[in-house]
Amino acid sequence: MADRLPGVESSAISILKRAVELDSSKRYDEAVTCYQEGLQLLLEVLKGETDVTKKERFRQKIKEYMDRAEELKKFVKDEKTAGKQHEQIQIESNDTGYSYERLFSQFLNQFVTEVEVEDPYIRSNHQIYNFLRFCELVVKSKAPVKEIRLLTGSDESPDLQAQQHEKLGQLTESLRNHKIMLTVKYSDTLHDREIRFDTGWVVKIGRGLDIYKAAGSKFSIGFCDFDLRPCHKTTVDIFNRKYVKDTSDSAEGSV
Repeated sequence: MADRLPGVESSAISILKRAVELDSSKRYDEAVTCYQEGLQLLLEVLKGETDVTKKERFRQKIKEYMDRAEELKKFVKDEKTAGKQHEQIQIESNDTGYSYERLFSQFLNQFVTEVEVEDPYIRSNHQIYNFLRFCELVVKSKAPVKEIRLLTGSDESPDLQAQQHEKLGQLTESLRNHKIMLTVKYSDTLHDREIRFDTGWVVKIGRGLDIYKAAGSKFSIGFCDFDLRPCHKTTVDIFNRKYVKDTSDSAEGSV
């Protein structure tokens, strides 16, 4: 058995290294398989090891890889179940309780590293503030987001366009302080409004991020807390593009 250990250990290390690479590439199904195979070999090495220090090191590594494999296994199972459902939320005029936290927090988990926002109207002051609020939600979430990509339209007025670019530039600098890169691109033909997470989840809102009515004044309830701000009438569609072929065109249910 002792003669086999170096070869088994080498194989275990190779397979677990591949598991980590697959994990980093978000190929979670394959990563789980490699973690399981590598762990079986590492357990075999542990049983045959007599050195106390090495045994403890193997135990720590086994626990670390096993915890990660279980975390991925649960995530993959939950995503497959949830991803086959199409949720539709009908927001009526003057409805409250639809802050960005309610709409997006569930998707900002520990597996999200990139977010894409397509909204042709991140132009005027209040629209840029809406986008800023969304970015703040991303920053304070547990998601290890490294990049936010915004595709929006430019204002026709050169002066207003310059102001738009300047404000988004300031936001870019601010996000950089939080180790998040903001990439802004402009399109004159953009019409769709949706937010995509690199876990596959897509949130399509008829009005984009601009779903709130103006507050009565700066001292009205709802001016600061968007859960208390009345909304415009709009529809929110939520689905996972990884499983969209398995979903019917009609919503499974509405909230």
